[in-house]
Amino acid sequence: MISLFAQSVYGQQNASSSLPVVDLGYELHQASSHNASAYWFSNIRYAAPPTGENRFRAPQSPAVNRSVVQQGTPDRICPQASPAWLATAAAYIPLYLAGQTEFNASSFNTSSAASVGLPTQDPRSTEDCLFLDVVVPEGIFAKAGKGYGAPVLVWIYGGGYTAGSKAGSGNPAGLLARSRSEGSNAEGVIYVSMNYRLGAFGWLSGPTFQADGTANAGLHDQRFALEWVQANIAKFGGDPNRVTVLGESAGGGSIMHQITAYGGAKGPAPFQQAIPQSPGFQPLVSNQQQESTLDTFLGLLNVTTIEQARKLPYSALQTANIIQIGLDSAYGTFTYGPTVDGDFVPQLPGLLLLHGQYDKSLRLMVGHNSDEGLLFTSPFIQNNSAFTAQVATFAPSIRAWPSVLEYVTNVLYPPIFDGSQAMGYTNQIGRSAALTSEASFTCNAFFLDKAYGNNTFAYLFSVPPALHGEDIPYTYYNGNTSAILSPAIAIALQEYITEFAMTGSPNRAGIPYFNMYDANATVQDLNITGISETLDPAANQRCNWWQKALYV
Repeated sequence: MISLFAQSVYGQQNASSSLPVVDLGYELHQASSHNASAYWFSNIRYAAPPTGENRFRAPQSPAVNRSVVQQGTPDRICPQASPAWLATAAAYIPLYLAGQTEFNASSFNTSSAASVGLPTQDPRSTEDCLFLDVVVPEGIFAKAGKGYGAPVLVWIYGGGYTAGSKAGSGNPAGLLARSRSEGSNAEGVIYVSMNYRLGAFGWLSGPTFQADGTANAGLHDQRFALEWVQANIAKFGGDPNRVTVLGESAGGGSIMHQITAYGGAKGPAPFQQAIPQSPGFQPLVSNQQQESTLDTFLGLLNVTTIEQARKLPYSALQTANIIQIGLDSAYGTFTYGPTVDGDFVPQLPGLLLLHGQYDKSLRLMVGHNSDEGLLFTSPFIQNNSAFTAQVATFAPSIRAWPSVLEYVTNVLYPPIFDGSQAMGYTNQIGRSAALTSEASFTCNAFFLDKAYGNNTFAYLFSVPPALHGEDIPYTYYNGNTSAILSPAIAIALQEYITEFAMTGSPNRAGIPYFNMYDANATVQDLNITGISETLDPAANQRCNWWQKALYV
């Protein structure tokens, strides 16, 4: 419950004593600000520092610290890193969209790209980063403990599993406003966002590592935060039985892994609804690949075991993390991400969905963009050999199956450039983008729609150029039009999201009716010209093939 007693007792110790304090049991946490008719509780610790002996292990409960009221300062983000190829992508994609289709290595200053891939450290970066934010409308907060709670929308950010933060995707004020706007007849939603460990800190794996560490620690962080919501959100006026998790890219891929966690063998997920947007991840299955990643990281640290790495200073670990991700990530990849570990991830999520090993009680609204793959496609794929090499990079174990590699390159995505193939590609770059779009993103959305008997709501974001990630400014629209072409589409998307979170259906007065996916694979097409229905382009036999994981 809300600790008004704590507010009165500890208020004199706080600079903003008028702001409310919530008693979380292990600590007392005060709102850091009040604006847009909502209280903002920032940087709430949800787990113990993942440092020292807690490095590379599952998160632990935070220590009890009730001696002072926590005020959410300073802000925290987890250690960040980015691959060097992102600089090349930023340079060539505008040229490609303008009509240029042929590039060579001399077209770009790759050494400069490498330096961009080694970012300077954000002063907020810290290994002790397992914190979350809660934003709650004051009307909801005032009713905490006085009846039924409000629906909750929990954000999991993307960023290739190597970058991102709980507040880095945008300000949720627009989403909160839409949840309370005309036609909703509601007090709105509570918004929660959490940090989770990134790069080597959160995603090391493999048999050697798992002898003394927890693979997919980032997924465990997310699970721990979601369980924190279940245990604590009522104290803010929320209903733990009305939680919707929302996430894009790595966030959407994380949601897919949360839905299939432990193959469904450990009970329901700690949420009731999900909105995975562009759910993405590279299928990291091979133990050899996981061992190689671990060996490279330890080599950069000049140690031989993960226990030795635990004893090193944070600066050494982060330097190795930046170098490995920045310079060793093949084009279109990030080195780290969810892996098949035999525990949290017993198999690839697509296979778990195919075999019925997941939480079947959830309600889903699934989204993907028209061109998910171009961002991750090298401009240097200019011939069939380069395309074949790219397929092998995507799934290294495919080299062991020449017939499968042949099938992918000549049947699924043949060298036919008349626009008749997947996504209508007319050149090698478009061909490669089509493969990446389907194998890493859009097919994942299709797997989810199928698993829930097509009783899902699904949308296609096709505002041009509809590249991966371009729907995020729409999701977090707050009136700034610099990153969007259609405010009307942004408002509609926010209304669909918040209405689904509040009622289980995206339909409300004032926006086009949103039909279920159903047997016709119907998606709501959000385009520059408006909103209409269309056939899901991911509903195809290529995606059915990818789900079988015959390449591993």
